[in-house]
Amino acid sequence: METQRLILRPFTLDDAEAWLPLITLPEIVRYTGDTPVASVDEAREVLRTRPLRDYAVHGYGRMAVIEKASGRLIGFSGLKYLEDLHEVDIGYRFLPDCWGKGYASESAGVLMEHGRRVHGFRRIVGMAHPDNAGSIRVLDKLGLRFERLLDPEPDGVRLRLYADAPAK
Repeated sequence: METQRLILRPFTLDDAEAWLPLITLPEIVRYTGDTPVASVDEAREVLRTRPLRDYAVHGYGRMAVIEKASGRLIGFSGLKYLEDLHEVDIGYRFLPDCWGKGYASESAGVLMEHGRRVHGFRRIVGMAHPDNAGSIRVLDKLGLRFERLLDPEPDGVRLRLYADAPAK
């Protein structure tokens, strides 16, 4: 899939080196709760057990986002089935030098529409750390509205759940 500025494609194991900063940079993981990995090999394993597994099991998952102008993998965006919540989640993550450029809204909007059209999703949720004002703005732009606070994470933070339709 493509937008005016972005290419959205499935991840491959060859993306591990570009994926590594998205799961290790402190300014990113402070909002995600991810345990940072230490090597490209560990990043490859995360790719294998997260997006690649999701493609195989559910037929969709987070997609690599490539900036057309540079050809660089700058982040990810896409849908993921959250087994603990029984919900389809829109998620996105970008390198800090790409924040504030509209890439999250641009990519997530296209992928949400694809999910509705191809997979028939009637409800899509998004989660945000309460201190992540940028992510909350993106969810608002995508038409998701605050629904509730989730149960506390291990660090005590209660993520905010947003949705584009009421729960069944």
